[in-house]
Amino acid sequence: MEDMAPNARIVALTTVPPVVWGSTYAVTQLWLPADRPFFAAAARVLPAGLVLLLWVRRLPRGRWWGRTLVLGALNHGIFFGLLYVAAFRLPSGLGSTITALAPLALMGTAYLVIGERQPRSTLLAALAGVAGVVTLVGQGDRSGTVDLLGVAAAAGAVLSSALGFALVKRWSPREDVLVTTTWQLVAGGLLLVPVAAVVEGAPPALDLPAVLALAYLGLVGSALGYLLWFRGLTRMDAGAVALVGLVNPVVGTTLGVLLLGEPFGPVHLVAVVVTLGSVLAAQAPVRARVGGLLGRRASTARPTVGSCLS
Repeated sequence: MEDMAPNARIVALTTVPPVVWGSTYAVTQLWLPADRPFFAAAARVLPAGLVLLLWVRRLPRGRWWGRTLVLGALNHGIFFGLLYVAAFRLPSGLGSTITALAPLALMGTAYLVIGERQPRSTLLAALAGVAGVVTLVGQGDRSGTVDLLGVAAAAGAVLSSALGFALVKRWSPREDVLVTTTWQLVAGGLLLVPVAAVVEGAPPALDLPAVLALAYLGLVGSALGYLLWFRGLTRMDAGAVALVGLVNPVVGTTLGVLLLGEPFGPVHLVAVVVTLGSVLAAQAPVRARVGGLLGRRASTARPTVGSCLS
């Protein structure tokens, strides 16, 4: 029982980001300026990174300059640029369906990049979860048209984040997640600013709801969200973390019902139960390994930030 408490806290905290990220489509479509995806991405990422940088007051050293650029591009620059292109061009249901493939993409990438194999039960839970999400969002998606550019952007965002998350597991010391998350946000934001300027021109005028929406997405969705997400990645198997991400489309569909008037019926309810059940099932095979990993790391001396990130 003593081992279960910290494990449960890790899983619970890692669930917070997908809950927040599930609101991205609704918030974007309701309150952000239309057809300005790169501005929305830069305004979400860079201010959040600068706020955290004022807090940590550390710059990369040595090989971490290159690592920061790679991670910032994959997890924030490329990812958010493509994500907002998809958010403005696709109905929330189709976007969430493509996003639901992220667990499988992350498992495959983690195997290729860090050699992490997933238990068969986790793979089966992932397939069940993806099926649940596809059923859930497919019931409400009756647009009849497909924006190929939007689909390509959503798929590109999934692949970019899968590679970025796998590299976070490979490179980031668990003691310094706040520092490395800060650098990634700043790097990703700095990459997005010139793209937004060239493609979209001067920043648009923002009303108060748009400012509040960007503050929410930046501070809660990016700063807090990625800190907790990367913390989970350094402490849990990639498969378990990836399946926690399926909470994202469940929340997105729920907000679509509440805020955008999308339908919800018995099939939706069954799909929600299947999806959330797969998330819970994926945690069971790794609880002992998480506890053992935490115990082994706690028994060893922790290096300082300077030695980890030099």
